Amino acid sequence: MRILIIGGTGTISSAITRQLAESEHELWLLNRGNRRDEVPEGVKQIIADIDDEAEVLRLIGDTQFDAVCEFIGFVPQQVERDHRLFAGRTRQYVYISSASAYNKPARNYVINEGTTLANPHWQYSRDKIACEELLMKYYREEGFPVTIVRPSHTYCERSVPLSVHGTKGSWQVLKRMMEGKPVIIHGDGSSLWTMTWNEDFARGYIGLLGNPHAIGEAFQIMSDESLTWNQIYEAAAAALGVSLKPYYVSSQYLNDVAPAAYDLEGNLTGDKAVSVVFDCTKLKRVVPGFKATVRFEEGVRRCVAYILSHPECQQEDPEFDQWTDRVVAALEDAKLKI
Repeated sequence: MRILIIGGTGTISSAITRQLAESEHELWLLNRGNRRDEVPEGVKQIIADIDDEAEVLRLIGDTQFDAVCEFIGFVPQQVERDHRLFAGRTRQYVYISSASAYNKPARNYVINEGTTLANPHWQYSRDKIACEELLMKYYREEGFPVTIVRPSHTYCERSVPLSVHGTKGSWQVLKRMMEGKPVIIHGDGSSLWTMTWNEDFARGYIGLLGNPHAIGEAFQIMSDESLTWNQIYEAAAAALGVSLKPYYVSSQYLNDVAPAAYDLEGNLTGDKAVSVVFDCTKLKRVVPGFKATVRFEEGVRRCVAYILSHPECQQEDPEFDQWTDRVVAALEDAKLKI
C-alpha cells in the first residue's frame, strides 16, 4: 500500500512510522521537517505546512494513496482542509480522535465504541467529537472513506505518563521521587486507568490500514492491563529505585488551585480521575491476533532508563515544584486548624 502520514514523528505516530518503514509498504510523511533525523531510511518526505493547501497539492501532484493518516487534526477546520485535499485521492482516511471524548463520567466504567461521546470538562475533547461528527457526515453523505481511532494514554520512552505534572512534562515529578519529596496523586489513587506502549498501539493501528471492515467505523486501541494510579506511581518509583511518598489531593481541589496552564479540569475531571476499563473486542474482531504485550511495569522501566541517559528529556520545572510544595503545605496547615 501507499500510505501518507500527516505528522509521523510524535509519540504515537513515530512507532507507526518505524513499523511501516520496516514493511513492504510505500510510506510518505507530510510534516514541517523539524525531526528529519528521526525519519527512517526509505520513507518519502513532503516538507510543507499542511495549511498551505496549494503547496501540498503541488507537491503530491496526482498521487493516489491507499490510506491517509491524520495525527495532527484537532479542530473541525483542519478536518475540512483534509477533506478538500484528499477526497478522491485516498481509499481510506484514518483520523486520530481521543478516548477522552467519551462521556465523563460514563454510565458504565467499561468503555467501548458505543459509549456516548460527551465531555463538558475539556475543550480538546469537544473539538475531537466535532471532528468525528463532521467526518461521519462526509461518510454518510458522499462515502468519504473514514476510519476513526480513539487512543487513550499512549506513551513511549521519552516520558513517564503520570497524572499531575506541570507544562514541561513528568521529569519534575520523577525528580521529586528521587529527592524523597511528597508527590501529588489525585483522589486516593484507587481509580483505574490504562497505559498503552506506543509500539503495541502501532500494531493495532496498522492492522486497520487497508482493512475493508474499518471503513465508516470507530475503534479504540489500548492495552488490556488496568492499573490503579497507586500502582502506576509505585511502578515509576520502583523503576527509579526509590520509595514513593504519595500525597493524596482531591481532583476538585487540584482543579481549583492549579494554574490554568496545567488544565487539570480537562486532564483530571475530564479524563484521568474517572475509573475506566476499555473493551477492545471490536478491534480484535477486525484485527485478529492483536494483543498488547508490554506491561506497564516493563514500559516504565524502559522510560526511566531512557530518560536518565538522555539529559534532553530532563526538563526542570521549578514552578511546578514550588506549586506542589504550596499545595502540600496548605493542606497540612488546614489539618492543624481543624
